[in-house]
Amino acid sequence: MKYVAVTACPTGIAHTYMAAEALEQAAKSAGDEMLVETQGSAGSTPLSAADIAAADAVIFAADVGVRDRERFAGKPVVEVPVKQAINDAAGLLAQAADAAQREPAAAPEPTAAAPELASKVVAGAGFGTRLRQWLMTGVSYMIPFVAAGGLLIALSFALGGYQITDAPPVTEVFDPASLLSWAALANQIGTTAFEFLVPVLAGFIAFAIADRPAIAPGFVGGAVAVTVGAGFLGGLVAGLLAGAVIAGLKQVKVPRGIAGIMPVVVLPLLGSLVVGGLMFVVLGKPIALAMAALTGWLTGLSGANAALLGALLGAMIAFDMGGPINKVAYTFAVGGLSIGTTASLEIMAAVMAAGMVPPLALALASAVRSKLFSPAERASGRAAWLLGASFITEGAIPFAAGDPLRVIPSIVLGSATTGALSMTFGATLRAPHGGIFVTPLVGNPLLYLVAIVIGVVVAAAAVLFAKQLGRQDAGEPAPEAASAVPA
Repeated sequence: MKYVAVTACPTGIAHTYMAAEALEQAAKSAGDEMLVETQGSAGSTPLSAADIAAADAVIFAADVGVRDRERFAGKPVVEVPVKQAINDAAGLLAQAADAAQREPAAAPEPTAAAPELASKVVAGAGFGTRLRQWLMTGVSYMIPFVAAGGLLIALSFALGGYQITDAPPVTEVFDPASLLSWAALANQIGTTAFEFLVPVLAGFIAFAIADRPAIAPGFVGGAVAVTVGAGFLGGLVAGLLAGAVIAGLKQVKVPRGIAGIMPVVVLPLLGSLVVGGLMFVVLGKPIALAMAALTGWLTGLSGANAALLGALLGAMIAFDMGGPINKVAYTFAVGGLSIGTTASLEIMAAVMAAGMVPPLALALASAVRSKLFSPAERASGRAAWLLGASFITEGAIPFAAGDPLRVIPSIVLGSATTGALSMTFGATLRAPHGGIFVTPLVGNPLLYLVAIVIGVVVAAAAVLFAKQLGRQDAGEPAPEAASAVPA
């Protein structure tokens, strides 16, 4: 059999590529052919028209809308969430084979796949799901700005110290032979990138709701939110408002002669006027006051309160390993980077440290007591060292998929421990990603590493205890004895 597939997750990072690899490996094991188009944050190479035409069936493993799905018209389609491809790729191939037998594939009309902006919204979903997908669209387009700006700012501090923020503009003073000048350059480029965070967030939330005509009103609303001090929360409100305004204006019936200029002139013009006006005059000040209260609360966190917040965020990061709850905690931490207070930097450090714990803990557990893990899990454990060190929490998914009741509570406990300790130790971090490799940019790095190590040990010990106790109670065979059964 020959299959083609498309994989896509809300952020377009780990799940997208893990699902693709799982499908390719399952097809190889079954003697089938599988070509996968990964619609991830790094872009994608579209499947050729010839490959699609030759396919017996199509698999969409996606939590978001599949781009250019009309290319697959006439083909039997199996459509599932992306995690199902990670957890049960062989089962998906069986479903695709059944679909191909019931509905033989017809060759679709060849079409050129033009690259375009894509939202993360699946048509027909409920309001709660769509709201989450609107927000995740904004976050997914914002993350590259966060990563570029945050890492450049962190690098500038490493090269020139925290006083580099007082350096004169590099347009006026720049010495190529001076390390401080290069630090100032990195800081000012990173700061400029950070200034786009809220407008990009708002613009692409609006885009997810009402498509391209909503981008300009969303960006304008986000820029106004920054101007009036409404910050990250203001960007969320501006994006939702812009999307709603444009979606409403689209419902207005207009003469055919005007319809052609509606998307490029009328809708952006009216939307920007309405959203900008509301943000300046009505909504901006109350949201700015709320942001000031949030900033004050974060700044005042100390002792048990800080540890409790760190534990909560750590537990959220580990609970679904890159899923919606994980992204809520991560987005909260990233939003704090735009505030720039010590407390918000401590939150970013706690979230990243906690996110490294699950893969590292399971890698450690599978290395220490390999007999408690299947051969496939031991292979995943070897890869989990690097995934965990890189702050890719999804590296724990293969373990959780096979044994969720033992693995998930254990890693939640370990990550909560690390989050609480990181906040208690006062570790800070300005980089939004990078894992262990940005440790030189961490405030209180030794205690930060201690927090990670303790969390990893706690989670690994909990996993081993749960697996050993559970197998004894249930009388389960050791994984070695069951290794003949395909994972």
